[in-house]
Amino acid sequence: MIELRDLTKRYGDKVAVDAVSATIRPGMVTGFLGPNGAGKSTTMRVIVGLDRPTSGTALVNGRPYVEAPAPLAEVGALLDAKGVDKGRTARNHLLALGATVGIGPRRVDEVLGAVGLSEVAHKAAGTFSLGMGQRLGIAAALLADPGVLILDEPVNGLDLDGIQWIRALLAELVAEGRTVLLSSHLMSEMELVAEHLLVIGQGRILADTSMEAFIAASAPGIVRVTSPDAGDLARALAGPGVTVTAPEPGHLEVRGATADVIGDLAARHGLRLHGLVAATTSLETAYLELTRDSVEYTGTVQHHAHLSAVDPTRSAA
Repeated sequence: MIELRDLTKRYGDKVAVDAVSATIRPGMVTGFLGPNGAGKSTTMRVIVGLDRPTSGTALVNGRPYVEAPAPLAEVGALLDAKGVDKGRTARNHLLALGATVGIGPRRVDEVLGAVGLSEVAHKAAGTFSLGMGQRLGIAAALLADPGVLILDEPVNGLDLDGIQWIRALLAELVAEGRTVLLSSHLMSEMELVAEHLLVIGQGRILADTSMEAFIAASAPGIVRVTSPDAGDLARALAGPGVTVTAPEPGHLEVRGATADVIGDLAARHGLRLHGLVAATTSLETAYLELTRDSVEYTGTVQHHAHLSAVDPTRSAA
């Protein structure tokens, strides 16, 4: 388990993490979301002792990570897949890490097989593709069989097979009761694998809730109805707490009544339904809505004609 208690980190005048308190619990994937510059990387670096907090504490299993007698067995972290000696082979990289905690070749070969790198174990890490580098970073995180995993963008550079493998791996880890903190900008993947969410913006926690509750809180609660009897259905639905609008003939948008209630009411009144859809939202939509005012770096989309004008190599077609 990871506990953050009023965690604050300043770099000069800039507050990167501002009094963050949260608990990342075992047995589930906790998604860690936030715009660039929001404080995610700083928080993870503080947890594993790479940065010291200005104030507050970050505890792993009840104590600061730097006090762990066998750190690799306490936390497996993938924070920078490029942080390896590029001249070393994948196997030698893991052997060097393992030597710090008494792990030998058998376990190294085991994790290389688990991440699909057995065939390239004797190739230099500097020759690896981005996806292969990610797999090596994950192997290093798993090497000492830790109870806590902190993974920053683990699917970056992976192909579809690799992404599916990550999904299965995460499911296996949480089924074993491990604590998993996962940071990613891929909302569709996060929605599939995370059960709980921490959302940070400008150094502060914006949301600490289940995935289901986070999305539900952003859902518009609209049921869209298509019916030749739309007028009669609208009158039948009229009542306290129910709002019905007609964006166009034969179509209704209903707030305050579920699709089941609308369908049952139409059946009782003998009214025809050609469409009944409860509007839903996605993690991406809910996230963008929450963090709209917390984005530190924004850009503007320039008109295509302007781009063509400043780039003489672009085709007029």
